Amino acid sequence: METIAWDDKFNIGVEVVDKAHAKLFRIMNKLIEISKDSVTNQSTYKEGLKYLEAYTMTHFAQEEEYMRSIRYNGYGQHKRIHDNFRDKILISLRKDMELSGYSLVAVERFVKTLNNWLAEHIMREDQAIVGRDFGRRGYDLSSQIPIISRAVNRTMSDVFQLEAKLANGDYKGQNIGTGYYCRHFYDTEGGVRFQILLGVEEPLLLRGIERMPGVLKNELTEDDILTIFAQLFQNLKKIFRVEKEYELGKNSLLTREKFRRDFMKGYPCSLLYSTKLGYFIFCYRSWRIKSQKTETLKEKKD
Repeated sequence: METIAWDDKFNIGVEVVDKAHAKLFRIMNKLIEISKDSVTNQSTYKEGLKYLEAYTMTHFAQEEEYMRSIRYNGYGQHKRIHDNFRDKILISLRKDMELSGYSLVAVERFVKTLNNWLAEHIMREDQAIVGRDFGRRGYDLSSQIPIISRAVNRTMSDVFQLEAKLANGDYKGQNIGTGYYCRHFYDTEGGVRFQILLGVEEPLLLRGIERMPGVLKNELTEDDILTIFAQLFQNLKKIFRVEKEYELGKNSLLTREKFRRDFMKGYPCSLLYSTKLGYFIFCYRSWRIKSQKTETLKEKKD
């Protein structure tokens, strides 16, 4: 794995924050260096990773204190992103390393994930603290869980003829048994792209398959699974003001491992619903994009 280059573009102009960011990059590079040493033992990895985790949490606390001191309007959402990283992504990465015996691959995955997350976080969320907008996330639906829950319940009724109850408003990626997973994208009128991640436990999905005419349960195909997910997304997209919907294809289906890796990227709204036949997962993340209209006007001007 290559070392991670620090770039001045990551500076936001707040000394305590900029110094912490630079130090985090130095720590990650140190871990990359020791991972290349064939004689490095597991205890060295553990100590280095423990230090990186501890300093990351210290930085979060300092950054949050600064945001409070200037009464930053986006403090609540920003802190939720920090909490999501600590309570979901970090736990999942740590578990991955423990299960692998702190293998080189797992350590590199940890550092790479943290590096990518940190770089994106600095350029989107941290720059916004000082009034710069380099493509922040669109808007937060976590405060609208009741609206989402009503949409999920209608969807469960339409597709499976079942009722759903919110089992966990802060789902952290736990296994739901044998399940099927799929992701889909929408662009909204406000120039925000949503990525929706769904998970359906097998007995629940089979209930939907049974309701499809001419399909035998023991002849389940990817097309059948996609048909169920297409029905789910068709219902759930009513939550958003959709301007563009992307194609749903077989590459939209995810294995459990791909679902876990995608989930580790961080979803500010992660909900787990229960039905009498199994669990249903609804997660979303979003980011701001240039609208098609803006791109068209720009092309005409050029």
